[in-house]
Amino acid sequence: MQGCYHPLMPGADFIVVLIIVLIIVLVWRGPKTLPLLGRAFGQGVREARKEIEEMKSESADKDDDTTS
Repeated sequence: MQGCYHPLMPGADFIVVLIIVLIIVLVWRGPKTLPLLGRAFGQGVREARKEIEEMKSESADKDDDTTS
């Protein structure tokens, strides 16, 4: 089975799957809980970005210490 590939949208498969998953979640959890789920997802993404930035800064600090 070939995935749907379009030269202008290389991630078309991902978008289709994401839409299907969102529809299933909407039916399963109901529309009232979607803001809560979105908020929790957003917090998770923010925390992950924060951790990545901290790891980058720690790595840069270690590189500065070894070159001095």
